Order: sequence, then C-alpha cells, then structure tokens
Amino acid sequence: MTTAELADVAQPDTQQPQTQHLQSGGPLQGLLVVDLSRALAGPHAGMMLGDLGARVIKVEAPGNGDDTRGWGPPFVGPEDDPQATYFLSCNRNKESISLDLKSDDDRVVLQELLARADVVIENFRTGVMDRLGFSTAAMQELNPRLIVLSITGFGHDGPEGGRAGYDQIVQGEAGLMSVTGNGPGDPQRVGVPIADLLSGMYGAYGLLAALLERERTGRGQVVRTSLLAAVVGVHAFQGTRVTVAGEVPEAQGNHHPSIAPYGLFRCLDGAVQISVGNDALWQKFCVAFELDADDPAFASNADRVRRRRQTIELVERAFAAYPAAELLEKLRLAGIPAGKVRALDEVYAWDQVHSQGLAVDVEHEVLGRITLPGPPLRFFEAGPDGERETTPLNHTAPPLLNRHGEGIRSWLAADGPLEP
Repeated sequence: MTTAELADVAQPDTQQPQTQHLQSGGPLQGLLVVDLSRALAGPHAGMMLGDLGARVIKVEAPGNGDDTRGWGPPFVGPEDDPQATYFLSCNRNKESISLDLKSDDDRVVLQELLARADVVIENFRTGVMDRLGFSTAAMQELNPRLIVLSITGFGHDGPEGGRAGYDQIVQGEAGLMSVTGNGPGDPQRVGVPIADLLSGMYGAYGLLAALLERERTGRGQVVRTSLLAAVVGVHAFQGTRVTVAGEVPEAQGNHHPSIAPYGLFRCLDGAVQISVGNDALWQKFCVAFELDADDPAFASNADRVRRRRQTIELVERAFAAYPAAELLEKLRLAGIPAGKVRALDEVYAWDQVHSQGLAVDVEHEVLGRITLPGPPLRFFEAGPDGERETTPLNHTAPPLLNRHGEGIRSWLAADGPLEP
C-alpha cells in the first residue's frame, strides 16, 4: 500500500539499547535490509527477508510509527499501551528505529544505514523519495551495491503513475473483484488485502533475483512493482480468456469456470468442496456414487463445464443423503480430492498447520508469549542419512516503536562515519 510521506512529529523516546539481530541462520544471514515502508506491501516483503535470516531495520516516523500500529480494533494488551494485531501480522523479525526524514540529523542516520545496507524497501508515492533527497540515483551513488525495491499503487510511471493505491481500490481496478462473488453484479473483495500481499511477495522475489545478479556484476539496481502489477500478474487463465479467447470472465461463486465438478457442494448438514480435475477422477466419482459414467452428456470435462448447472444438480443429488463428515470419508476412500471450509480458529488449531511451522510462538515485550502466523517456506539439507531441516526457527516478535533506535545509532557511531 502506498501512503504520503512520513509526518513531522516529536522526537523519538529514548529506549533501552538493543541492536543484535536475534534471527540466526537462514539463507539470507548477513544481509542488511533497511525497510522504509509502511502499511502492508513493503513490510510484508521485509518480513519475508527477515524470515530468511536477513537483518531488517524498520524505519518509522517518530510519534505514531507505521500506520498499522493504529489500525484496529482489534487491539490487545494494556489499555495504556494497546498493540494492533494488524501491525503484528507483518513485522516479525525486525528492529525499529524512529527517524524524522525532514530532520538533518536523522537524514544523516538514514544515509549511514543506506551506505551499509544491501537492500532498501520503500513504498512512498512516486516523487516523495526524490523530494526527501533520497532518489534512486542518490541512493546508488551513496552505495553502488544497494538494491532498491520500490512498490507503488499503479506503477511509478505511465498516465496514472502518481496515483495513490490502496488494496481494495486496486482489487477493483485490476479486475479481481469482477471475477469474485456470487455472480455478475455481485463484485466482492478477497477476504485479505491480496494486492498488498502479492506485491510484497513479487517484490521479495525481484530482490532475490537482483541479489543474485549483483554477485555477477558487483552493482545494485532498482526493482519496481506495484499493486496493479501484482494483481494482473495472477490473472492466470482468467487473463488469457480475455487476451486469447476474447471472453470477458464474470463472477460465478464457488464453482470453477473451466473445470466441473470443482467447487462447493451442499450435502445433508452443510457443504463440502471437491475437485474433479480430470476425466479419470470423474470415472472414480461416478463409481463411488453409483452414477452413469458412460452418460455422453457428462463424459468429458468440456461437456460438464458446458452443462455446469446440470452437473452441480447431479452432484448435489448424490450428496443429499450424506452428512459432511461421512461424505468426506467416502470421498477420501474413492480418491477424490475433497475438503471442508474451516474457520480461521480451526485453521490455527489444526495439527497439520503446526507441523508445517505455519504458527510460531514469540515473546513480545508488552504482550508476553503470543502466536503469529508463520513463514510459508521450509529448508532442508540432503545427506546420506536423509534430510536435515535448516529452517530458521527462533523468530522475534514485531518490535515496539523505536525499540532499537539507541542501539542502532550506537552501532553506526562505533562503525565510523561515512567517508567524504
């Protein structure tokens, strides 16, 4: 998400010094990332790098810090120091320093950080970094090996390059809402800020490619993406329906536009989801539910898609006598991919989620021990005796505002000033 430039507010409070990087190991260990971003797109990219072992220093405006520190409810913790769960979702494995980028002294601190950094992440609106004196040219003159990730709403150039981008606006403008919902005329947003998240993911992906290229060239470069680019980048088969087939897709609820039966189907006491992704699975499905596998009206996937309404009715008649739990077991035994729709509290209680490291416990200075959604990647080394997991496991909680400011300033002073 893009926002206006950092505000002029009070000087940061003095905090107990702390600057050690507590995330040990990982493929990006030793990498220094300066995260100038706020809200979600840039912070999500920074968190991904922190999960992989990079040291990520989050630069925040003095006073209120990142916008998401105030996004709620829900807030948790003491009334005099409430913590926004939104902020907690995208800032693990980071340090925090408050800098007023309109202050000469604080701008020098940022220059010192950038001179030592491998990566800087920013999601200001186009032109803001230039006005602050940190254009991409200026940053790379300061540090020729620096890789800059710049995330905007609609792109840094073009006829709408300066336009502010917020997730739901981009979900609509980039067509995602037109294919999401119960049907035509019922556009729906995705239930998470998917444009922000995807642009952060694409940004991290671009950064890693640029880091690899730097090994060959010795120089950094600028990586640009946007919320618009991220959503268009995942149009997938819906995009080629337009660009190749000349069709304009419409929302059609919980059923796949190109595969049938594939979606949410009612049963005796609720609903289950199935994915009959090929004709061999359809044959298995018909045998399990005593349907006519040779009926030419439903013989191929194309036939079933053309007769989607009749296919849905056929499946739901077959499911009508089964409670969901019994139906899911029957589908499992038949080899048909199937599942239920879980509420999020069920997801985080699920042993499979915990087995994959998708929920991590951290110690927060105000909240104590809390559980956060975990990183989606795991790493293993293969050896003669099998695989050994090398995934970084000792994650750190999202930081309090300016929690590491004094320690970072002390580290910069001890490391010495920039050479003229």
